[in-house]
Amino acid sequence: MRPQYRMRQSNHRFNRKRCSHHPPSRRKKITWKRRGRYFYLRFIRLQGSPTAIARGIAVGAFAGMFPIFGFQILFGLFLAACVRGNKLTAAAATWISNPFTYLPLFAFNFKVGQWLLQAKEFEFDQLQKLNWQELLALGPGFIAIWLTGCFMMGCLAASMSYFLGLGLILHLRENRLSKRKRN
Repeated sequence: MRPQYRMRQSNHRFNRKRCSHHPPSRRKKITWKRRGRYFYLRFIRLQGSPTAIARGIAVGAFAGMFPIFGFQILFGLFLAACVRGNKLTAAAATWISNPFTYLPLFAFNFKVGQWLLQAKEFEFDQLQKLNWQELLALGPGFIAIWLTGCFMMGCLAASMSYFLGLGLILHLRENRLSKRKRN
């Protein structure tokens, strides 16, 4: 009986490779709407207290305001561990700065730093023509202005995202509980 079983198993493997359960035309396509629904459901099902999730969002938004490309997520995770925030939301919130928003965001942060420190030694129009190495070669004055703007905008983004995130999380969880009670 064992030899027949082995024979069937090998035939089954062969048939499985040739025929799939769903032909390619019947497979569901992954659309943006479907992905959005998936991430929405993942967000409302996050484990943890609403305040911990909101703290994660806040420190992620704070870390996202700094020009430390490639290390923003690590910085956000470190801050989330320090304040006992949700690490997943911290990593996701760092994407407030992404390849599409880098230039306008960091230019705005520089202007805010320049306004706060009343620094007029750098003309913003001249700085737009320089590359990264030339910008960093301008010295500690430029970096201090830029990081001051980043810090202030990070504090603003963190406080706004904490309160908005907390309100959103509480609202979504309330709706979810009310739907469960109705069913």
